[in-house]
Amino acid sequence: MPEYVEAMPPPTLVLDLPVYEYPVPYFEIGQPQLPRAVRAMLDEAMQSEASDEVAAVVKFASKTQPYYRKEIKAMHRAYLDRRAAEAAARTAAQEREIREAGLLELWKGQIELGGFRSTGNTSNFGFTGGFKVTREGIDWQHTIMANVDYQETDSNVTREQYSASYQPRYTLNDGLFTYGRAQYEKDLIQGYRNRYSLSGGLGYRLIKKRDMTLSLEFGPALRQTDYIDQLSQTTWSSLTSLDFDWKLNGSLKLSQDASAYVGSDNNTFTSLSALEVAMAKDLKLKLSYSIEHETSPPVGTLQTDTVSRFALVYGF
Repeated sequence: MPEYVEAMPPPTLVLDLPVYEYPVPYFEIGQPQLPRAVRAMLDEAMQSEASDEVAAVVKFASKTQPYYRKEIKAMHRAYLDRRAAEAAARTAAQEREIREAGLLELWKGQIELGGFRSTGNTSNFGFTGGFKVTREGIDWQHTIMANVDYQETDSNVTREQYSASYQPRYTLNDGLFTYGRAQYEKDLIQGYRNRYSLSGGLGYRLIKKRDMTLSLEFGPALRQTDYIDQLSQTTWSSLTSLDFDWKLNGSLKLSQDASAYVGSDNNTFTSLSALEVAMAKDLKLKLSYSIEHETSPPVGTLQTDTVSRFALVYGF
């Protein structure tokens, strides 16, 4: 039989370890911070007043840094709260200014001078001018307008048209308002010396955005017309009007105004389309095209007049 040999035990393993203190020291480490480059990008974006652009930057940062979404969201919330507080402060300051202002203060307006070409009862070139002033209150809005078209050919007046109007509005709620309108017109070529219109009713703002507004008005109207070759006439009618403004960009504005007086004897439909182009801070070029249609005009006059105007507009 083979001889049994006892195996030798392995050598003892000795580790040279450092001496640990007791208790084990504790080091407090804070929450990981948003990378400085991303934070700088968000801070720079949030200096802007363009909330849509800030929201786009926040969305991009949240996608690329998902671990820090809560911190990014908190920065965005602080930005929105700051913007809301600034808007509230501006609104309060504006209301205070309006309440303390006098009757002749806070009016804004524009003056326009230029030329026109008309077709219909006359076909010629002439002079056009007008002005518009508006006062915006907390609940009230006042608008005063006046326009004149005048032309002579061989010392004969071939067009003489004047119009003026005053319209107050009172806001009932965010979209609904009441209005009144007093209007005077004179158009010898169209067949009347004077025409007075008085109307009032309800209106509604269908669109109310920073760059686009649209409102409709409807109500009864009383009209008195002093014809040249006929007796004066007073009639009741209904007035429907539309007011649309669209700022396409910082220098281009499109507007459309239309009205319809509908009565038993004569109906009057008007349309004014205009394009305004900014040329300087307070100076604009205005191109417009207006149509006026009378269903029962005086004998010897046409039903439809059109006027193309080009004018310089100065705002104040």
